[in-house]
Amino acid sequence: MKIKKSKYTIAFNGIAYTLLTIFSIICVLPFLIIVSGSLTDNATIIQEGYHILPKNFTLAAYRTIFESPQDILRAYSVTIYCTVVGTLLGLTMISLTGYVLSRKSFHYRNVVSFIIYFTTIFGGGLVPWYFMITGVLKLKGTLVAIWMPGLISPFLIILMRTFIASAVPDEITEAASIDGAGHGTIFTRVVLPVLKPGLATVGLFLALGYWNDWYRSSLFSNDASTWELQYYLYNMMNRAEALRSIANQANVSINNLPTESVKLAMAVIVTGPILLLYPFVQKYFVSGITVGAVKG
Repeated sequence: MKIKKSKYTIAFNGIAYTLLTIFSIICVLPFLIIVSGSLTDNATIIQEGYHILPKNFTLAAYRTIFESPQDILRAYSVTIYCTVVGTLLGLTMISLTGYVLSRKSFHYRNVVSFIIYFTTIFGGGLVPWYFMITGVLKLKGTLVAIWMPGLISPFLIILMRTFIASAVPDEITEAASIDGAGHGTIFTRVVLPVLKPGLATVGLFLALGYWNDWYRSSLFSNDASTWELQYYLYNMMNRAEALRSIANQANVSINNLPTESVKLAMAVIVTGPILLLYPFVQKYFVSGITVGAVKG
């Protein structure tokens, strides 16, 4: 039987849907402007500003970025490699660490948890970290120096530990232990099957961190062969700005150089793959990020 909604419920739903629609448009509008600007003539952007729909349509910005396709494809491959390797290894290490810290049978879990949490308050600083990677581990100029420092995050370990503790009661692991299962069997056959939301959430955080990273490339890369996509586009933007500055000093007009539209095209190129990935992990991300928000 269909339940009749009261007029207050109908009014509330109408207001809620209207506000959500407005907020959604506000969130989507900046990205539409970015896409539109990347397809707009650079001189039009400078003279008239940005528009929701492209004005004086052109692909000059994308032609400029893909002028050397082998370079940008190499940067894409480096970023994809670091993202995939770093995310998979990071998920493995974080989930194992979270499982160990969630078990009450681990007598030193409070001490280890405090040590991990302590690093979020006090750190060694940039110079010791840089010296460890380059001087002690001798990883400068390699891809390992780019993906290895981002494998583990204290916040993600705490998030995974909280999710495992709330999703896997101690009674289940104790029953499995009584039946003769070891920690490896418990983790792979009891814990992992219910970890999809947690793994999707942590994996998305890791993937976003690797995909958007440019800082480690700037520190540890010796040549363009180990440049990530973000750092490659950052250097391209700097070269365009330097050329524009030199031209202005020489009183030479370079309105045809798509500096502003190139910036917007870079944003589209960088965010495109993440936008395609996010819908597949959204349902897990929402449930995983709210772990611990409601106490039973």
